[in-house]
Amino acid sequence: MVAQAFTVDLDKPLVFQVGHLEEQYQDWVHQPIVSKEGPRFFANDVLEFLTRTKWWAVPLIWLPVVCWCLNTSIQMGHTYPEVALMVVVGMFIWTLIEYTLHRYLFHIDTKSYWTNTAHYLLHGCHHKHPMDGLRLVFPPTAAAILCYPFWNLVKLFTTTSTTPGVFGGGLLGYVIYDCTHYYLHHGQPSSDPAKHLKKYHLNHHFRIQNKGFGITSTLWDHVFGTLPSTKTVDKSS
Repeated sequence: MVAQAFTVDLDKPLVFQVGHLEEQYQDWVHQPIVSKEGPRFFANDVLEFLTRTKWWAVPLIWLPVVCWCLNTSIQMGHTYPEVALMVVVGMFIWTLIEYTLHRYLFHIDTKSYWTNTAHYLLHGCHHKHPMDGLRLVFPPTAAAILCYPFWNLVKLFTTTSTTPGVFGGGLLGYVIYDCTHYYLHHGQPSSDPAKHLKKYHLNHHFRIQNKGFGITSTLWDHVFGTLPSTKTVDKSS
């Protein structure tokens, strides 16, 4: 007797349902529902609140930290041009981290209950409900956790006085990334490069989801051969 396939009830909190899809999860999560109304994740109101973030919280919270980092390197004796170079280096590193996380972590194949659940929370929810405006940027708590390994990564190849400046540049890159990502979904750019990036990113959601992992640029897709074809799709209008 063949077991009946699990069906997700979209009218109930989703997070603890999706794991039951097992091997069918990947197919389900990559069939987007285009609606600006996001689903409920948890029955618990506190947990539900923690999954929702306004886009403006990202620059509001993290830009002061960026300024503190850059000022720290200045106070430790570096000139403004030197700190500007640190910022460029940090932002460049962030673009590679952005690509790597998106390609190898956010798009990892999962099948078991708990790996499906974790993937849905991390990135799967965004592919299932790509226009959910309250789940387009990283919650501050999650971003703060990621700051620790990024700081330690920067420390591996910088000096004590340059670590804050390079880290601040990377953090600025993250802020630009998250704000850009929100704009690509909800903005209506009329000229390049934003118009091109919007089409590029929506292709990733609606046509070819295993390519086009760049958000702020297509640089690393060119380098690593994950550039999709030029055909475009726009599901936002």
